[in-house]
Amino acid sequence: MNAQVEKLLYEALETEMGGVDIYTSALESAQSVDLKEEWTRYLDQTRRHVSIVLEVLEKLGLPSAKDTPGRTIVRHIGRSLVEAMEMAREAGDAAAAEIVAAECVVLAETKDHQNWELIGEAARRLSGEPKKALLEAQKQVESEEDEHLYHTQGWARELWIRSLGLPAVLPPPEEKRHVRTAIGAAFARKTRALLPKDTQGRKSPAPAPRALAVTSRGRQGKTSRTSRRTP
Repeated sequence: MNAQVEKLLYEALETEMGGVDIYTSALESAQSVDLKEEWTRYLDQTRRHVSIVLEVLEKLGLPSAKDTPGRTIVRHIGRSLVEAMEMAREAGDAAAAEIVAAECVVLAETKDHQNWELIGEAARRLSGEPKKALLEAQKQVESEEDEHLYHTQGWARELWIRSLGLPAVLPPPEEKRHVRTAIGAAFARKTRALLPKDTQGRKSPAPAPRALAVTSRGRQGKTSRTSRRTP
């Protein structure tokens, strides 16, 4: 196992550790009961992912406290995302803060998702204990990471759509269809128009103006034209 794989594992550990803080903060911004339940579950899973990476490092004889330039950068990004969510909450717009939280989770999970893809790619080219340890870890984590990313992408999109006053699908189709693949996420986006829409937060459309008509006496009426009587 080369040094670059070790660096990836340390970045993966820092990403998961930062993810715990990110989900903790995101839950303070969540307004939807469904979203709170989902992020609470993701927080628990992320805590477990931290333990899984720590176990991998222990199996490979790598000290978990070791810092690397990449790990320092990942830590900085994670703290910046937490700070962004705090700023959004302080602004006083709960709906906007919820959107910011969803976007921050998507940013964090994009890195997290890629980490595990790369760990899988590296593992398949290794041998012995490193190969076994990495593949076992990826097997435990991969499907959950897929769900974290694709479902939260759906939440961020639909929350934005609702904020624009447009019909949103909430919970998003990615969640309703239990999406865990990129193909499934793409299909969910394409079929969202077929699903029932959420009406919370949408403005009711203005009523269409009633047609005005001229009566036999030359005054305006609100129905149809009044016919003249024959003298």
